[in-house]
Amino acid sequence: MKLYNKNLKQASRELRNNMTETEKLLWLRLRGKQILGLQFYRQKPILNFIVDFYCPVANLVIECDGRQHYTIEGLEADSIRDVALLELGLRVLRFDNQQILNETDAVVQVIYDVITGLLESP
Repeated sequence: MKLYNKNLKQASRELRNNMTETEKLLWLRLRGKQILGLQFYRQKPILNFIVDFYCPVANLVIECDGRQHYTIEGLEADSIRDVALLELGLRVLRFDNQQILNETDAVVQVIYDVITGLLESP
């Protein structure tokens, strides 16, 4: 695990128990090692953040972005977060909630393609 923050354990547990409909939908496609046999974790604490989904083998973070992410404050916070995660060697994929709800298969295909590329690169 990349810099696990035990202080966020309870908050991440609460987020797992109260996932959004979009997160639940995507989790149905990620759980149980459905993509290339890889394990994903949901609502995982990394640094001072709780990421929506994390695949340690691929060093991949997946974020489901609702409306709050497209405000000035949300965009700024996401930028800071993405830079911090990138500095850990993690790749961050962001998907709009509507994209996940309306184009689930396409979103899963993008995730599959990105992971394939990450695992093939040296």
